[in-house]
Amino acid sequence: QLQLVESGGGLVQPGGSLRLSCAASGLALDYYSIGWFRQAPGKEREGVSCITSSAGSTYYADSVKGRFTISRDNAKNTVYLQMNSLKPEDTAVYYCAAVPTDITTVQSMCVRTVVWYWGQGTHVTVSS
Repeated sequence: QLQLVESGGGLVQPGGSLRLSCAASGLALDYYSIGWFRQAPGKEREGVSCITSSAGSTYYADSVKGRFTISRDNAKNTVYLQMNSLKPEDTAVYYCAAVPTDITTVQSMCVRTVVWYWGQGTHVTVSS
């Protein structure tokens, strides 16, 4: 069983930056695609960014392209989401999720929420 734990959320002013981390335990991440999803109050959960096991392929939602960067360190069993130029509309609970890489593409993972494991989420609030 794969366990995922997010960290790094908090309160930041518009234009600021945060780096979220997703630490895995129970299984090695080497064979899993990892995605970051978010859910704002009153809205459906959406895929923000997804990355394959080898980091050879990534997907970004249009709303975060050019501002967010997903990366991973398989040796540390950790995936990161660097968020720059944050906007109030980025306020949400951010979740990391995992699915075996050979199950689906990163685009499908993010757009269709093809996920086997979820973390508990970390809150991000962008406000002045």
